[in-house]
Amino acid sequence: MSDTTDIITEILQSVGLNADYRTSSLSLLEAGESRYLRDLKLNFTSTLTSEHLSTKECALLGLSTAVNNNNKPLTDYFTKYAEEQGAAAADIAEAAACASLLASNNIFYRFRHFTQKEKYTQIPARIRMQIMMKPVTGKEFFELMSLAVSAINGCEMCVNSHEDSLIKLGTTEERIFDAVRIASLVTSFGKIVF
Repeated sequence: MSDTTDIITEILQSVGLNADYRTSSLSLLEAGESRYLRDLKLNFTSTLTSEHLSTKECALLGLSTAVNNNNKPLTDYFTKYAEEQGAAAADIAEAAACASLLASNNIFYRFRHFTQKEKYTQIPARIRMQIMMKPVTGKEFFELMSLAVSAINGCEMCVNSHEDSLIKLGTTEERIFDAVRIASLVTSFGKIVF
């Protein structure tokens, strides 16, 4: 077995997939014996822990990211990992709900931001967001997940709004940075394993 195949096997087994599982992008890396596979493995491993987030929070951020990116293998992996880190069914449901809610908000508010028409800011959004009022994961962490998903979806207005809310709630910039870092690395991993 080649070094490349060994690394791929480790990557796949780390997320509960069989060693023979392949996606087209993973096959491209394998055929080229890409050195990137080592980085991919280490980057993914770094999503599981943080100096500024609990392992449960890392797991829920990974889950919200995986749901947002419609990635079944990573959704399954982070659901299991979140459960192992003490997340209740309500926490897990909220991570999924956050991804769904922010998908609508990010499109809507990006539209408002792009058009820069005053009229669109005067028309009610009519998007139900009751989950944001009293989230089971807590206001601060829900805002953190919302910021991470908004960063993935590229909504400048939402990123700025959630970051401002987090700062006002007393969240450190290091905690915010780590949440976005985890979301970016889970997204990156999901381009290869999906």
